[in-house]
Amino acid sequence: MVQLSHNIETNASLLQSAIAGGAAGAFTRAVAQPLDVLKIRFQLQLEPIKHGLNSKYSSMLQALTSIIKEEGIATLWSGHVPAQLLSISYGILQFGTFEKLSYLSQNSDPQFFITHKHWINFCNGSISATIATVASFPFDTVRTRLIAEQKTSKVYKGFLHAFSLMIRLEGPRALFKGLIPTLGQIAPHAGIQFAVYKLFTNNIFNNIPFFQRTVDANTPQSTLFANLLAGSIAGFVAKTSIYPFDLVKKRLQIQGFQRHRQAFGKQMYCNGLFDCVKLTVNNEGYLALFKGYGPSILKAVLVSALHFAAYDEIKYFLLNFSK
Repeated sequence: MVQLSHNIETNASLLQSAIAGGAAGAFTRAVAQPLDVLKIRFQLQLEPIKHGLNSKYSSMLQALTSIIKEEGIATLWSGHVPAQLLSISYGILQFGTFEKLSYLSQNSDPQFFITHKHWINFCNGSISATIATVASFPFDTVRTRLIAEQKTSKVYKGFLHAFSLMIRLEGPRALFKGLIPTLGQIAPHAGIQFAVYKLFTNNIFNNIPFFQRTVDANTPQSTLFANLLAGSIAGFVAKTSIYPFDLVKKRLQIQGFQRHRQAFGKQMYCNGLFDCVKLTVNNEGYLALFKGYGPSILKAVLVSALHFAAYDEIKYFLLNFSK
């Protein structure tokens, strides 16, 4: 059963995998963007996220209410255009590369793949995510800037204006600020995601009839619920493992932009990855490396569940449609 399940996965062509990955990315981004806005606002706040400490944001509900009241509900979808471009391009490259690497791994040595499939899924997930991250990173930086600015005193008119202004005033390298900590987190994050997801769908849920549906007489397939559940678990484990890297990345991405965020409170000025970590720990404590963890983990569970489930559903639809 496991071998047959692996075989149907590799039947998807590179184009089908890319289409499914891009569509899944666009769908999940539209749903989860407000949680991303909350997460980034929390990550960039130097004051403690607690009540009664003169902090701009003190809880998820308070932050949500404050953003809507002061800047409008549309602010919850700030940076949505570059975020969509990020998700679509990332989804196409990540899933397309992962499927291609999986296909090559299985066909080069099927027995070795079966014996070491969890580590191979981890490695393939890490490689595909690294490639996708480098290619789509400028969209991530522009998205962070658009979310970071105060909408009552806007600096950027939109995605294209932010993109061109950053290049003109700060140089092309500004689009890749925070890339090093991102690569430090994305490889293990994606590797863990894919490994955990495949572990549950192909090895655990695959042996439980409740979580199976039949594509044809010989091919078991995990149900939509099983894919959602496996994706949720994968997202939780992966995001918790690498969260501090994500916080440092966001703080590096706004370097040179602090003067436009004075209304949000104190601002951090740092020079690189290690300086950012040192300042964060010295000034805010070790737990500050997990600021924004609440909305982030909610987003990770939701996005990972929807992303993997939507990808598999679209992929299997394309496979059946092409028959």
